[in-house]
Amino acid sequence: MNPEIARINELRDELNRHNYNYYVANNPTISDFEFDALMKELQTLEAKHPEAFDPLSPTQRVGSDITKGFTQVRHEKQMLSLSNTYSVAEVDDFINRTRQALQVPDVTLVGEMKFDGTSISITYENGRLVRAVTRGDGTVGDDVTENVKTIRSIPLQLPKGDWPEKFEVRGEIVLPWDAFDRLNKEREFNEEPLFANPRNAASGTLKMQNPAEVARRGLDAWFYYLLGDNLPADNHFDNMAAARRWGFKVSKIMKRLHSIKEVDDFISYWDTERKTLPVATDGLVFKVDSLRQQLNLGATAKSPRWAIAYKFQAERALTRLKSVSFEVGRTGVITPVANLEPVLLSGTIVKRASLHNEDIIRQLDIHDDDMVYVEKGGEIIPKITGVDTDSRNMFSTPVTFVSHCPACGTPLLRIEGEAAWVCPNKYGCPPQIAGRIAHFVSRKAMNIDGIGEETVDQLIAAGLLKNIADLYDLKADQLMGLERFAVKSTIKLIEGIKDSKNIPFERVLFALSIPGIGEISAKKLARAVKNIDNLISMPLEQLTAIEDIGSGLAANIKEYFDDENNKAIIERLRSAGLQFEIAQDTNIETSDKLAGKTIVISGTFSLHSRDEYKAIIEQNGGKNAGSISKKTSFILASENMGPAKAEKANLLGIPLISEDDFLQMIQ
Repeated sequence: MNPEIARINELRDELNRHNYNYYVANNPTISDFEFDALMKELQTLEAKHPEAFDPLSPTQRVGSDITKGFTQVRHEKQMLSLSNTYSVAEVDDFINRTRQALQVPDVTLVGEMKFDGTSISITYENGRLVRAVTRGDGTVGDDVTENVKTIRSIPLQLPKGDWPEKFEVRGEIVLPWDAFDRLNKEREFNEEPLFANPRNAASGTLKMQNPAEVARRGLDAWFYYLLGDNLPADNHFDNMAAARRWGFKVSKIMKRLHSIKEVDDFISYWDTERKTLPVATDGLVFKVDSLRQQLNLGATAKSPRWAIAYKFQAERALTRLKSVSFEVGRTGVITPVANLEPVLLSGTIVKRASLHNEDIIRQLDIHDDDMVYVEKGGEIIPKITGVDTDSRNMFSTPVTFVSHCPACGTPLLRIEGEAAWVCPNKYGCPPQIAGRIAHFVSRKAMNIDGIGEETVDQLIAAGLLKNIADLYDLKADQLMGLERFAVKSTIKLIEGIKDSKNIPFERVLFALSIPGIGEISAKKLARAVKNIDNLISMPLEQLTAIEDIGSGLAANIKEYFDDENNKAIIERLRSAGLQFEIAQDTNIETSDKLAGKTIVISGTFSLHSRDEYKAIIEQNGGKNAGSISKKTSFILASENMGPAKAEKANLLGIPLISEDDFLQMIQ
């Protein structure tokens, strides 16, 4: 063999070993300078010998700046989601149910951390990484192999070991706290929107079209499950120990647990200690250790019966209120925001929290310079839940709501019967203009690819957008002269605008930002009125007769379409080719078999998804509800319905209807 080719192979093995020592074992054995010297030597030799190119060489981890779309790949084995609970008692119930199902006195579980990132499935063949796929919908995901190759803690080529010829390893792509803070500082400096949390940042980074930028951001990966034939052990714990030997980052937190007490102690310990970890976590996972027992327990349509996730309760912290600012939404509603002394909460530095409205400020009795309690709902959204009045300065004054719009200076109006104050300057208030356009182009509305909030602001600043109809007048040559608009991004936006003309009528209605009209009410409106002209001319009495359209929403609709500015925008959108009547295939007769019934859906099902059942209920005249109350007619319940809901249904005497019985009911 050519000695330089031999040296290339030697350098690749050595650099892979040092990558593992640095990024996985956290025990570097050479300096950064020495590592860079070896990398430079390898780059020089590879350039000299293109015949020795290997896509898995350590030199390829930096990623190319070539962009390309993601192809979708079907998972060989479905990636199920875990059923979860916030209750220790429900975890204990899960253990008892598992014992009963297996008919054994005891069952060994494995407790592990639930990292808060984005799920990934990676396939290896002959020790080489061949494909990385996101979870997607659990059945089909996006091929993100090129981006995953840039993550230095993920081995590209395994060292010699007892790994199978082919196997799949599943884990979580995360953005560590330090990388998350660094990234947000960069975005703040560049006046870009900040990421709300590391999970969103990790997910967004993994789906970027530029692997070089992915490489720069500093993603990490932790692995938690092995699949394949000829695995080294017949249990989960030993298989993950083997994965650790092969070079995968497997948490040392993972522990075998043999009793309910050990599980409860594990929860108690990590409920506090998780705050010291370098990555975001949102709970713990408990899995049956034996693979044979996992197989016997099986799974529902969505979740394995051999595992459960325990979610941590929201964390609370005490910090000082520095000031209150007032922000303007797309409908003109003014939202007060508390600016806080930075405080560490669930691993992130919290500086701001919503105060919602004037009534909340009064209920909290919040004063300038108060010490306030802050929580994170679901570990993500900060909110103020109380005030430490004992530490209040006796000379401090209560926080008062503004009387004029902070953006345009217009006197505010109070919405009758509500807590909200509104800026009435709909067509001259900059945040309202930008907010309506950003809502219009969003995924659940017109889903216009290639434009987000930043781009909306940029196009408004350039004088190209004043309202939503202006989108359909945009030309490629207008965009090409703007920053961040190259040929490809310009074509993407123009094509996205063109494609939006096929969006159905009910989503166009939702996109218009009619006050109070959300996704569900927009669907019901569209089905009832059939087209935009009927809606515009419909009197209040007929509008209020539509299901869930009360007098308040009916008044909003009339006010919206009576406005000459809105009428002009509608006509421009109609001329542009948007859908302003309900499509033929959705304009079908629906039954009233569920009329007057309020139904709660609980659990996961085998014949239809939850969203499909929601649609079926609406089509048959029923109403969906998210929580159980005395008004609930019955619960469409699967076998894995949560015990807390089952207990509440029993207390209220609400019947549980199985999937099969429900389908018979509506046939």
